[in-house]
Amino acid sequence: MKYIDIHSHLHDTAFDSDRENVLARMRAESIATITVGTGLSSSRAAVALAMSEPDVWATVGVHPNDDPDEAFDGRAFTELARHPKVVAIGECGLDFFKTDGDSDGIRQRELFAQHIALAKEAGLPLMLHVRDAYEEVLDILEAGNKNISGNVHFFAGDSSIAKRFFNLGFTISFTGVISFTRAYDDVIEYAPENMIMVETDAPYVAPVPYRGKRNEPTHVIHVAQRIAEIKKRDIEDMRNVFVVNTKRVFPRMGE
Repeated sequence: MKYIDIHSHLHDTAFDSDRENVLARMRAESIATITVGTGLSSSRAAVALAMSEPDVWATVGVHPNDDPDEAFDGRAFTELARHPKVVAIGECGLDFFKTDGDSDGIRQRELFAQHIALAKEAGLPLMLHVRDAYEEVLDILEAGNKNISGNVHFFAGDSSIAKRFFNLGFTISFTGVISFTRAYDDVIEYAPENMIMVETDAPYVAPVPYRGKRNEPTHVIHVAQRIAEIKKRDIEDMRNVFVVNTKRVFPRMGE
């Protein structure tokens, strides 16, 4: 593997018509991916894809606000987490960007707590989704969950927020957004190389030169190249760093 896109949704229906072609393009570039569940049916689809493809891994969980009516089925997710190609629990966390009142905040906190408990039980890291809630997520993790680790997907915080996550052992990852805004250059420059990874969040947020089109895991190359530019590092050196970091954070990928 030359690159690992640590957060995509390759099992999504957006790829139903040409998934084999997408996989072929990935293999031509030696790119692997982690396809991320956002609900029970989505997680099952992610695991099924991962079990059928040698260069795809999966996460299982319930996104904090994709389907507010979906209850957390602990037994079903515990069973899914046992699959050898499930590398993390999530994506999970808190998303207060469109919170529907106090009751939704309570629901999200309870859901997050269930994911944390599952991650501890399964011995797996978390794949965090955080939007407009970094302080609260950090408070939760710092208060009583310091023995758990993971990655903050689609990081959009500043260096002070990043530092608090690093102190807990959490890495951060960046998407194609960094190819068309310089808003995150400072935090990328600040972040230690061993605490960052690359992702696409495909089919969303395609980088330049594909902006406005469907994203796919091969485009992670452009994210890696942009980080190398910001850090003034050789792309081959950074590429290797990203792969090493990914296997460290998600140990099942190295098994």
